[in-house]
Amino acid sequence: MMTGPSSYHRRVAEQKREAILGAATRLFLDSGYAGTSLAKVAEAAGVSKATLFKQFPTKAALFDAIVTTSWRIGEEDGAQPPVGDPVAGLTVIGRRYVALLTRPDMADLFRIVIAEMPRFPELAEAQFNRGKMPYFESVRSYLEAERAAGTIVVDDLDLAATQFLGMISNYVFWPQMLLPHWAPDEASMDHVVDEAVLMMRARYGAG
Repeated sequence: MMTGPSSYHRRVAEQKREAILGAATRLFLDSGYAGTSLAKVAEAAGVSKATLFKQFPTKAALFDAIVTTSWRIGEEDGAQPPVGDPVAGLTVIGRRYVALLTRPDMADLFRIVIAEMPRFPELAEAQFNRGKMPYFESVRSYLEAERAAGTIVVDDLDLAATQFLGMISNYVFWPQMLLPHWAPDEASMDHVVDEAVLMMRARYGAG
């Protein structure tokens, strides 16, 4: 008998959390990190201050949640590809990375960090430590598994992961930081991933 109400309350709580994170992101962009208060976020999200403070007692905790959510991948999509075929595995990872980078909130998050970094360097640290690095480590872990299986030959796993992700993000993501209307089509982004995979195979393939 408790399953229905419990499920309902969890769904409502998640909806309120999403509203809070969305409102906070917009306010951070419009008013800056310093100019945004938790009270303003609660008002913009349509929730009570008590509801917001219960989930996010500080503005730093709220920003950390924005970062973590922006970089989060679903459980199914986040599963490491099967080891044994680096071309197939890296293609999956590359497509997944494109989907992550092209989320609307990802560009917003980076703009907040870039704008506020001189006054609030801790925001950049949160973005790096809670967002980028966990994702980077998942890619590095996959390459390490392929190396252990003998399918690739690589000494510097950190460099290899950086090279692969960089080849993709330098086309898909970073231009829009200077060119707001940068929006390559899906075919172009798929082509970039395919070429990045071929470059990795040429450099690190065991065969």
